[in-house]
Amino acid sequence: MDNKNAKVQGAEKFINPANGWVALFLTLCGLIAGVAAPVALIVNGYSELWAILLVIPLVSLILMCGLFVVNPNESTVITFFGKYMGTVVKNGFFFYNPFATKKNISLRARNLNGEPIKVNDLMGNPIMIGVVLVWRVNDTFKASFEVDDYSRFVDVQSEAAIRNLAGAYPYDNLENEDASITLRNGGEEVNELLEKSLSERLAIAGIEVMEARISYLAYAPEIASAMLQRQQATAMVAARHKIVEGAVGMVQMALEQLSEKEIIELDEEKKAAMVSNLMVVLTSDRAATPVVNTGTLYQ
Repeated sequence: MDNKNAKVQGAEKFINPANGWVALFLTLCGLIAGVAAPVALIVNGYSELWAILLVIPLVSLILMCGLFVVNPNESTVITFFGKYMGTVVKNGFFFYNPFATKKNISLRARNLNGEPIKVNDLMGNPIMIGVVLVWRVNDTFKASFEVDDYSRFVDVQSEAAIRNLAGAYPYDNLENEDASITLRNGGEEVNELLEKSLSERLAIAGIEVMEARISYLAYAPEIASAMLQRQQATAMVAARHKIVEGAVGMVQMALEQLSEKEIIELDEEKKAAMVSNLMVVLTSDRAATPVVNTGTLYQ
């Protein structure tokens, strides 16, 4: 029975308070009557009764404390002596119990553009990573009563989600070639994982994650230079591999065509010399200087 009551108390509910303009008109009438009636009594000789009528303007002033405004894309959470009465999401001018506490909560979308923080990736490398988060309050009850400060809660949980994501994947696949997902090349898949993680963490505070994206990703300054050299070396090795692979194919094609067209017959020694010369010319990073042989092939 207690659990059922707790669930009912913990659910967001919406209320429609009384029209504020009607309440304002009645309280103004009470103020005017509360001032005019004592004056009339004093003029007519009933001065001993005027103090009693001062209760009317006092009550009117108290009732005016129950007036409040709800702007577009905002809400007002109402509690009465510790009891959650409901949330007003309809825009307008309203009146509710003047002794109730009213707290405004914005329902607008908000941006969190966090500063890049230093974390370690799956391989233990220090990296700098930042995130852009678009969020809004989806449940006013949870935002008001499940956490102390929902804005601060979003900041802390966002940082925790970033650290968890960075520690689960490598920055790139230089050290882990078998990694199918990396932070640098993961793209939308990494962003979806980040968004899912944030949604699960912020659900307790009634926060809806509209979008989450990695906005900054780089190696930490202390290893950035070394990692850049490593990436350049890796790229150079990969380029050389392609060059050698292409050169071998070109040499093979040249020897096959020379043999098929019977242009010249070469023994194994001259084939080796020709292969050596062609490989030097094709794989060199500088232009080769031609040398004209005016003798025979064996000179």
